[in-house]
Amino acid sequence: MNTGDTADDAPDRPLKRGWTTGTCAAGAAKAAFAALVSGDFPDPVEVELPSGARPAFALAMHDRGSETATAGIVKDAGDDPDVTHGALVRATVRRGAAGAGITFKAGAGVGTVTRPGLPIPPGEPAINPVPRRMIAAGIAEVAAAHGVAGDAEVEISIEDGAALALKTLNPRLGIVGGLSVLGTTGIVVPYSCAAWIHSIHRGIDVARAMGLDHVAGATGSASEAAVAKLHALDEVALIDMGDFVGGMLKYVHTHPVPKVTVAGGVAKMTKLAQGFLDLHSKRGSADLPALARLAAEAGADADLCARIAGANMVAEAFQIAGAAGFPLGDCVARAAWATAARALDRTEVLLEITVFDRDGALMGRAPLLPAKGPARR
Repeated sequence: MNTGDTADDAPDRPLKRGWTTGTCAAGAAKAAFAALVSGDFPDPVEVELPSGARPAFALAMHDRGSETATAGIVKDAGDDPDVTHGALVRATVRRGAAGAGITFKAGAGVGTVTRPGLPIPPGEPAINPVPRRMIAAGIAEVAAAHGVAGDAEVEISIEDGAALALKTLNPRLGIVGGLSVLGTTGIVVPYSCAAWIHSIHRGIDVARAMGLDHVAGATGSASEAAVAKLHALDEVALIDMGDFVGGMLKYVHTHPVPKVTVAGGVAKMTKLAQGFLDLHSKRGSADLPALARLAAEAGADADLCARIAGANMVAEAFQIAGAAGFPLGDCVARAAWATAARALDRTEVLLEITVFDRDGALMGRAPLLPAKGPARR
């Protein structure tokens, strides 16, 4: 994922859409190939999106040598808080051997895939399938217009991409040296959940391809560190799930892993216990009276339940329960397990819920059990 903010940070006005790195790379490659075969850089250059739309982009730079041509487009991510907004995406193109088609190289700032499970195999530049098709289509269009073969070597680079990649999940996914050239529609939708969900899916794909039998999705860095220590998990097994519990579990339903742990703080796991699969604050807050009723079902006395219901926040409710010696975390974990199991719904997958406080202390746990069948409370 290339974004660093949430929808709560979105400006209070209609949001401007932007363009993916794949769209920018396709435009730059098309312009460079046109200059290579005709001597002129089209500026602006049109790019055909998967939808058939044809936006045009101004070139931020261009240069032609004796055997190569380079063009660059500055990425405009619109109002999305994408780390690549404003980055210069360059394509350097050389003529290829007859019949070779399009070959791709990773230039400076573009990563190389080193682990299995991603849409591109290990050893290849991290240029995803849709951007590759868009680049190939643009070059084919120019080749047809000039009556030449569309064989070319395309090297994509992204200014400061190696540093920017450290702000993404690329290192964890085994993409080294830079960013991925991404995009499925060519368009960036501001504050979309799609990029985060995509990264969750790719993390699970990599874990499966590497033969891992246990993955853990965590809502934040504290719970991730805690669950990694609890189970001595490899970094590849850690899924940056954020608020998207449902997004992770529904993907595991169709792409099963033998064991899945959901890890989170007391407030997030209380929301999961109360039936939320998207734990973002915009979806609602934890219901303290409902938390008190959950405690009552597990045997808490009326006075304790009243104090839980009257707490200012979930963390305070846990402090109250802890002082009384009542295992509220285990109650929450069991109820959260029931919610998660309904989404996962795979008999052969073992599901666990772990609840941590802000210091990483284990507050509650529902042990690994088959994620199908009657709810266990």
